[in-house]
Amino acid sequence: MQEIPDGERRTETARLEGFSDAVFAIAITLLVLDLKVPPPGRPGLLGELLLDQWREYLAFLASFATIGVMWMYHHKLFTLINRVDRTLLVLNGLLLLGVAIVPFPTAVAAAYVRHPDAKVAAMFHTGTFVMITVIFRLLWQHASSRNRLLAPGANPRVVGVLNRISAVAPILYLASFFLASVSPLGSTLLNSAIVVIFVMLIP
Repeated sequence: MQEIPDGERRTETARLEGFSDAVFAIAITLLVLDLKVPPPGRPGLLGELLLDQWREYLAFLASFATIGVMWMYHHKLFTLINRVDRTLLVLNGLLLLGVAIVPFPTAVAAAYVRHPDAKVAAMFHTGTFVMITVIFRLLWQHASSRNRLLAPGANPRVVGVLNRISAVAPILYLASFFLASVSPLGSTLLNSAIVVIFVMLIP
C-alpha cells in the first residue's frame, strides 16, 4: 500500500478537527436558547424573577463548561493524532453526535428543575455526559493503542496523562448520574467540579 505523505496526513486531521470545531461551536451557542425571558408582570418583579432562575443558569453554565472542556481535550488529542482511519472517523462522528445532543438534555433539565421529575431530567442530562466520555475513551484508546495514529515522537508523558483522564472521566460522570437520582442540584454541582478538575489536568 502506498504511504501517505505527512503533509496529506496533517491535512486530513486538520479537516476533521475543523469540522469538529464547528459542531462544538454550534452546540455551545445553542445552549443559551434554553434561558428564558421572564414574562412581564407587576413592575419591580423583574429582578426577583431573574434571580429565581438561578438553577437554570447553573445548568447552562455546567453544560457550557462541559462542552468547553471537551473541546479543549479534543483539540489536545488532535495535536498528537496525525493519521485518520475509518474507525477514528466513525468514533469522532459519534462523539460529535453526543456533543450536538447536549443542548436538548440541558433544556429538559432546565424545564423540569422544579418539577417532580427533576431527578429523571438530571439523570438524562448527566447520562449524556457519560455517553460522550465513553466515546472519548474509545476514540483515544483506538488512536493511542500501540501509537496507531499518533504522530512520531508524541510525548509519552502527555499520552499517559490523557490515558488516565479518558479512563477516569466516565467513572466520575457515572457517579454524578447516580447522584442525580438523589439530588439533581448535587449532580449539577459535581458536574461543575469535574470540569474544574479536568481543566487543571490538561497537559
